Amino acid sequence: MLIRIRSRDGNFRFEFQPSADISEVVAKILETSPDADPDSLTISNQPRGNEVSVATLKGRSIKDLGLSHGDLIFVGYKPKPAVSEHAPPETTGVASGSTSGSAAKRPWELVKEDPVDEYWRAQSGKIPRGRDAQFCKHGANGMCDHCMPLEPYDAGYHKENSIKHLSYHAYLRKLTPKSSESASSFLPPLNPLEYKVKVPCPTGSHPAWPASICTGCQPSGITLQSQPFRMVDHLEISSMDIVDRFLQAWRKTGLQRFGYMIGRYEPYDKVPMGVKAVVEAIYEPPQQGELDGLALQWPWEDEPRIRELASHASTPLSIVGYIFTDLDPTPEDRTKNVYKRHPQSFFLSSLEVIFAATLQKQNPINSKSSPTGKFASRLVTAVLTGTEDGQVDVSAYQVSEQAVAMVEADMVEASVEPGIMRVKEEDRTQGSSRYVPDVFFSFKNEYGLEVKKSAKPCFPVEYLLVNVTHGFPQAPNPLFQSTQFMIENRPGLEDQTLERAMSELSRLEAPGLVPGQETYRKKDLAEYLSDFHLVAFLQTTQLFSVEDLNLLLKAVSSPNIMEDQSVLDPVLASDSWQTLMTFTREHAPRRPQTTAPDGSSSAMDEDIPPELYDQIAADNAAGGGGGGVRICPHCTFENTGGGSDCDVCGLPL
Repeated sequence: MLIRIRSRDGNFRFEFQPSADISEVVAKILETSPDADPDSLTISNQPRGNEVSVATLKGRSIKDLGLSHGDLIFVGYKPKPAVSEHAPPETTGVASGSTSGSAAKRPWELVKEDPVDEYWRAQSGKIPRGRDAQFCKHGANGMCDHCMPLEPYDAGYHKENSIKHLSYHAYLRKLTPKSSESASSFLPPLNPLEYKVKVPCPTGSHPAWPASICTGCQPSGITLQSQPFRMVDHLEISSMDIVDRFLQAWRKTGLQRFGYMIGRYEPYDKVPMGVKAVVEAIYEPPQQGELDGLALQWPWEDEPRIRELASHASTPLSIVGYIFTDLDPTPEDRTKNVYKRHPQSFFLSSLEVIFAATLQKQNPINSKSSPTGKFASRLVTAVLTGTEDGQVDVSAYQVSEQAVAMVEADMVEASVEPGIMRVKEEDRTQGSSRYVPDVFFSFKNEYGLEVKKSAKPCFPVEYLLVNVTHGFPQAPNPLFQSTQFMIENRPGLEDQTLERAMSELSRLEAPGLVPGQETYRKKDLAEYLSDFHLVAFLQTTQLFSVEDLNLLLKAVSSPNIMEDQSVLDPVLASDSWQTLMTFTREHAPRRPQTTAPDGSSSAMDEDIPPELYDQIAADNAAGGGGGGVRICPHCTFENTGGGSDCDVCGLPL
């Protein structure tokens, strides 16, 4: 077969057998490029990107690499370093075959992908179709063009079902050659976007940027366009209680809130080879809310702790995105909200897009289809905002890979107009240099014609957005059964204290529960403990060891905890739990001893049920002990004074 080779030394053609080893190709390259350093030799199937070191391809044949007759290989290399006259000549690895041991693993072969990616790679992804009654003339076991399964990237199917973007794995199937499944493992089809100037220049022919620049190191012009695929197709919040609990802070204060969504990724059957993010909890970092915005503590110091804790749930969890409120009650009716995010205004502001791009860049996924082993991100941006009828709804988005690359290259900045993104000016100052290539975007004018326009100095934010559908399950089955424990980082509104947790545990008679015991109290305890915020708080008390805390989280996130409370038995038997129960017993208030006015013991104390004492103790603990309202156990009157006797019946409180 004929293979074409293009390098900085020119274009060359060579005849090879399909079974020829890659070392024969390397030998021909070195003949045409005598100044090339063999150890730095790379080949690619495109002019820029997808470069693969030939040192990692030892033992591969031309056919194994997916090359066919007439294919063009782009060769890159670094010049040989200057060698002293007395220095012994170096031996090459691949060309001479002197490299010992097996070929080194390439980056994309070493990564461990997410379980949902491993699932889809093992599936065919074909879209099944039933027998067409009008056109199918074959038998029940036959198949024709009218009923054969469709490819997951079929354009007609997506248009018919109003699916705007291809899923990530459908996009991979579209890029991967059908003829050779092994070709994609050697030349990954994805190439992360890079809009920075290459420093130093690959040609090595001039001083590095910003002193000089050439076509070899400068990025190409950018044409903004809708991204054909999306990393996440659907956002599913496992329970309405999660959102309601998040909104409570805004309802009480009117200040905006921000939280990280804790969840997992699962296959999504509404889109061919789709992926959905399932949210199980919302963790709120330290923040300062305002009426029209908020300020975050950055970076989030507790992020490693929360990530590590969430990974030990019965179904490993991670941070799948973040959510924030943008709610403004209408002046006419405070029960309704201003409809501010719509097609005539904006969906995400330019500042929010830059923030989303920054987080997506910091959270890439592992991918076997990228030369670096990393590609894009599945972090979802969710907004709670007003709808057209004044209600509250969720909107979900991601930003495109073009947006991430432009933010990383420091090319764009936010503008005063939220729906407009500004392109920065080029800067050649040493230490803060910035190269901005030509940026264009296209649109249809008033005559319906496609027009390309320069994006400088600004362009619409919509060119950087990727829509993500959202919803709630019809039959909710959340991993955590409760959301009643105090939310973290709400000072003055909800304070997480160990005393409050121990009061509730005392009310549930947790110190009296033992492993193997079957009682309704155990079910109530299981529901109370099945709260991510409670487990995260207990981690900060230093009462639980790392092993016991992971055991607790795995138990309380068990899918069948409400049907089988025996999953709590290992927790009840752990040393950390016994330590907590010891503190709970010491913290529990004693039953009050009351006497009648004449000094004799009152028989009415015997008629007061123990549950009432527990409820009073919990209410007094929640109210701060002796201050506030105190309930009389005899007549249930709410005493607001500071005396020790009831204001109505006169008996001791």
